[in-house]
Amino acid sequence: MKDQDDVRYVVIERRNGGVSAFLGGAILGAVAALLLAPRSGKETRQEIREGVRRVRDTAEDTIRQMQERFGEAMEEVRRQIDERVESAREALDAGRAAARQTRAEMEARIRDAKAGLHAAADAVAHGSKSDGPSQGIESNPD
Repeated sequence: MKDQDDVRYVVIERRNGGVSAFLGGAILGAVAALLLAPRSGKETRQEIREGVRRVRDTAEDTIRQMQERFGEAMEEVRRQIDERVESAREALDAGRAAARQTRAEMEARIRDAKAGLHAAADAVAHGSKSDGPSQGIESNPD
């Protein structure tokens, strides 16, 4: 029976290689095809030109797709930022309106309180002139 340490295994790592991994694989494939295929020099040069053209076309397509995706992502981010800015503006406007309303209500209460205080002061002042000296204390005969 084999020992556990003698068992061999393979580790496969997955990464998002993107364009560089794709280009590397394409180049390795082209080199392997050139080395393994028995052709004349002219045919080999033609094959190299075609391989380079295919790799270039594929790379250009990949770059174009990445640019489109990036542009779409940027537009989405801009849209979200605009929505959040608009939401913040609406909240700020609502807060300002609420503050203005509260201030107006407070000013009205202050005016009413002042008017009541002045009326009471006038009543006390006029009442004390007609009744004679007053201590401001009324007795209730109940």
